[in-house]
Amino acid sequence: MDEATARIEAALYSAGRPLRIEELIRASGTESRTKTLELLNNIMKKTRLAFKALEVVILPDGSYVFQLKPEFSSTVKRFASKPILPNAALKTLSYIAYSQPISSKQLVETRGSGVYAHLKELRQLDFITHQNVGRLKIYTTTEKFQKYFGIQGDVEDLKQRLFSKVRKTASMSQTNHNAQIVTELN
Repeated sequence: MDEATARIEAALYSAGRPLRIEELIRASGTESRTKTLELLNNIMKKTRLAFKALEVVILPDGSYVFQLKPEFSSTVKRFASKPILPNAALKTLSYIAYSQPISSKQLVETRGSGVYAHLKELRQLDFITHQNVGRLKIYTTTEKFQKYFGIQGDVEDLKQRLFSKVRKTASMSQTNHNAQIVTELN
């Protein structure tokens, strides 16, 4: 079982995203849900004992993720490799998530002409998708966006969560505000 445990650990570490139990069963090579769940529980216990800043957690949708504990995000910011998205693109993504469906025209009016580069980057990462409606492109977030950021529920639930976070942090400085929204969504 050491081999199966190592394979699950490797999958969780290298994925960079939450993994469904079916993916972990395949990774383990056991073909047994019961055995894989047992191994996952052992990995979670060992991780709690061995690490102070890292954790393996079960997300509300039942997927598993190996991650930095949220309270350590600000500590490692200066050591972390380049973030997946620059702040400006992240702000555009947040705006799309909150306002979706939203047209490219509305995005440009709100975020400026730099939004076109953000949209290209966000489409390449498969965080957003669009539909052509006449001459307009209408943008929405994707399932990959929700999985990557650990977001559960439908679009309306997401909007409510974003609105709640914005309202809670309205008195914070703009820099702290953006960091908290991203951290709390994870």
